[in-house]
Amino acid sequence: MSELKKSIEIAKKLSIEDRLYLTQRKIDTHNHIKINQEEFKKAMKEKGGSHLLKICNAQVYTLDESTGECLVAFENCVECGTCQVTCRKEVKWTNPNPGFGVFWRFG
Repeated sequence: MSELKKSIEIAKKLSIEDRLYLTQRKIDTHNHIKINQEEFKKAMKEKGGSHLLKICNAQVYTLDESTGECLVAFENCVECGTCQVTCRKEVKWTNPNPGFGVFWRFG
């Protein structure tokens, strides 16, 4: 088996938590993601669910069943911006403070 195939097989077995652990980043204490809870609740009611809960591969967004609000685990964010593009009314995403966030690698 080639090295590439071995790497792919290993990657398939990793959980999202394991993959996030392998991503190099410096976590800030400042939350760079803000949720408009009114718009989130509106989407949950009118659309039968918010896309925000489904589109994030890093599992940044979860539903608090007791309050109906969106909880944010900003430390999981890989800064792809999908949430900002897909759910503009529900989320306000900004870049983390300088020196914090994901360290992108080339090659």
